[in-house]
Amino acid sequence: MISSDYRKKMTDSWFSYLQIQICKSFEILENNKLKFTRRDWYKKNIKEGGGTSYLLTNGKIFDKVGVNKSTVSGIFPKKFRPNILGAEKNKGKYWASGVSVVAHMKNPKIPAIHFNTRFIVTSNEWFGGGMDVTPSHEDKKERKIVHNDLKKICLQNKKNYKKYKRWCDEYFYLPHRKEARGIGGIFFDYETENWIKNFKFVRELGLSFIDIANKVINRKKKLKFTKKDKQKQLFKRGRYVEFNLLYDRGTRFGLNSGGNIDSILMSLPPEAKWK
Repeated sequence: MISSDYRKKMTDSWFSYLQIQICKSFEILENNKLKFTRRDWYKKNIKEGGGTSYLLTNGKIFDKVGVNKSTVSGIFPKKFRPNILGAEKNKGKYWASGVSVVAHMKNPKIPAIHFNTRFIVTSNEWFGGGMDVTPSHEDKKERKIVHNDLKKICLQNKKNYKKYKRWCDEYFYLPHRKEARGIGGIFFDYETENWIKNFKFVRELGLSFIDIANKVINRKKKLKFTKKDKQKQLFKRGRYVEFNLLYDRGTRFGLNSGGNIDSILMSLPPEAKWK
């Protein structure tokens, strides 16, 4: 039987590896002329872990892209425990590891891209995560590419793509605007059964994210755009900000687990506008 400590060690190692692979891939997109800067952070109680944040800004492809990985433990505040599976049964104790990526593009014809996978341990253990795409310009072919590739990786791992897609559509929705944040993707949480198969799915999804991101970016990186196109992107980014500050689970989790503020808010774009 695989021990909980082994599962923690394996997922932690994978997320570290994936973070580096994503950074290398994105630096290649920038023709290796621009490199990520690295920043390490630790919780106030250093025994409770910390994380590593990689940031790249003002590139030819990326206005701003952050690739974060963290492994933390501790005790959730009492008021937050009902929001986390199994947290109330073990007095709020938790362990969590994960990697998250948010990429805001220079060219407004290229959509913003988000990816996250995580493994959380309370009195339960589960995987969660997903990928979604937020364009400011409609592109039906792009939508098909993203969803077909995500569907393929789900089917390969006997996961319910329709359920994950629907979950993503419902999650990345702004109720106060009555509109979707983007064109969706997949979102999943509370995958508690069969750790080996779920870990395989999470690994393959991480590698697929790199492939999908490259496809989406390479299709449009040479397209010309106007000031009007850029303005449209900045207004769409405003919606992105609203979602991440009002509804995003990762933001709430980070703030309630003593995470690093700069890393938690890494997802925010470098510039946004509101009408």
